[in-house]
Amino acid sequence: MDLIQSYEEDEAVESSPESSPLRMLKAKSSAPEVDDTALALTVANVNQSNSKPINPTQHVVVFNPTHDQLWAPIVGPAHPYAKDGIAQGMRNHKLGFVEDASIGSFVFDEQHNTFQKHGYAADPSGMNYVGDVEALRKNDGESVYNVRQSEQKRRKIEKNKEERDGEEKKEEIEPEAENPASEAWLTRNRKSPWSRKREVVQGELTEEQKKYAEEHAKKKEEKGQQNEAKGEHYADKSTFHGKEEKDYQGRSWIEAPKDAKANNDHCYIPKRLVHTWSGHTKGVSAIRFFPKHGHLLLSAGMDCKVKIWDVYNSGKCMRTYMGHGKAVRDICFSNDGTKFLTAGYDKNIKYWDTETGQVISTFSTGKIPYVVKLNPDDDKQNILLAGMSDKKIVQWDINTGEITQEYDQHLGAVNTITFVDNNRRFVTSSDDKSLRVWEFGIPVVIKYISEPHMHSMPSISVHPNGNWLAAQSLDNQILIYSTRERFQLNKKKRFAGHIAAGYACQVNFSPDGRFVMSGDGEGKCWFWDWKSCKVFRTLKCHNGVCIGAEWHPLEQSKVATCGWDGLIKYWD
Repeated sequence: MDLIQSYEEDEAVESSPESSPLRMLKAKSSAPEVDDTALALTVANVNQSNSKPINPTQHVVVFNPTHDQLWAPIVGPAHPYAKDGIAQGMRNHKLGFVEDASIGSFVFDEQHNTFQKHGYAADPSGMNYVGDVEALRKNDGESVYNVRQSEQKRRKIEKNKEERDGEEKKEEIEPEAENPASEAWLTRNRKSPWSRKREVVQGELTEEQKKYAEEHAKKKEEKGQQNEAKGEHYADKSTFHGKEEKDYQGRSWIEAPKDAKANNDHCYIPKRLVHTWSGHTKGVSAIRFFPKHGHLLLSAGMDCKVKIWDVYNSGKCMRTYMGHGKAVRDICFSNDGTKFLTAGYDKNIKYWDTETGQVISTFSTGKIPYVVKLNPDDDKQNILLAGMSDKKIVQWDINTGEITQEYDQHLGAVNTITFVDNNRRFVTSSDDKSLRVWEFGIPVVIKYISEPHMHSMPSISVHPNGNWLAAQSLDNQILIYSTRERFQLNKKKRFAGHIAAGYACQVNFSPDGRFVMSGDGEGKCWFWDWKSCKVFRTLKCHNGVCIGAEWHPLEQSKVATCGWDGLIKYWD
């Protein structure tokens, strides 16, 4: 009761008009009191630390430094010899420390071009402008890339007006401008797609001019006839080097000796050099033995000549065939050997008579033939296949001289043509690092072989049993493919050791199929065992590249090799 009474008395005293003025009570928070002194100090330290790098002598870091602070250069007292007092670690320019400005290339170009044209530009540090203030007010702060539509229209109208005024002045000065044959019209309409040269009335020709015109017409006609042939034309010549073309019985010099027969079926690796044929002035690109008998050897040279050599008797050159203007790339005998094909870099394919040396016919598509082949069937000896540099395999009928088929699927120049499966199909390889199998006469690929690990295969040969293909791969190995339906790679058979990368070294088999043979880029001839795939023997044959190697069809231990040193060597 005493407390209530005292409270009422206090109220009465406060409510009396004679009492002191009102006192405002301090508002109190319901949250507990917190000492914020430490917090304020921490914030101050963080603000200072954000602007300063970390002291390397400091052992404890009381805040989370940024990446820039951790990797900032060490800052210490100014070097006594530094003129501006900036430490060497803080310099990023020979004049001191230069801050990076964050501005895009387009914005920079816009402001730079605006300053060059109008004399003012925006300050990248803020919203101010630098430069000519009067021009800034006049153009209302526009940049060269930001022109108002009304200004664009005004400029366009002025430009059109100037062009019209210029045309009117020209018309006043040049009344002949309406005549298309006049110089004024040509000058005025020089940009017109219908403008042409001024028409000149041709007067009568003098006798000298008429004579020159006739000569020019003749030359043009001759050139047109040459272009129809599409290949470069050269005179065909042949020289016989033997004593007589027929013997006392009237037999031709290309006839095989009657006693030429195979001694036995077992082949042996040659060991020694028997004979060397030298007659080509440049490298020899290919050699072929006379079919079935091998008593003659045909060679294609880079000196544009093809030569045929005697193997059994004198060992001399019997005939030289000259008809190509550039190096001869490939040669191919017919089945009976009485005729052969040559392919040259002069874009011509020539069909020769072996005995007389006459050119029976010439074929050309205007592209370089890389390989030529006759169909091996006796009843199809009139069909010629050629792999061209324009990715096509072209088929001709020799009798008519017409193209009967084109096989166009490869993506690179065609390097080889090899008949398989009783000559019903043929396999082609190309610079596109693939093998394609074709049905003869049908230009559709029946099998396409292309793997990421495959390289280009510039030489392919068939095993004597007809079941396997040996392909010279440019990664210094010989790969074996089956000639059956699937044309699978035989992974168990791989012949390596030679260096053939970059060269189209010929690969070949011995007549009994027991040995694989190939030349290489170092002038060696390599022999491998077919069953074990091991190197059997190597012969150092030539000084340059050993590009070709042929096994004699009858004498089982004899091999002929040719190289880029211009020599053909016979080994026994």
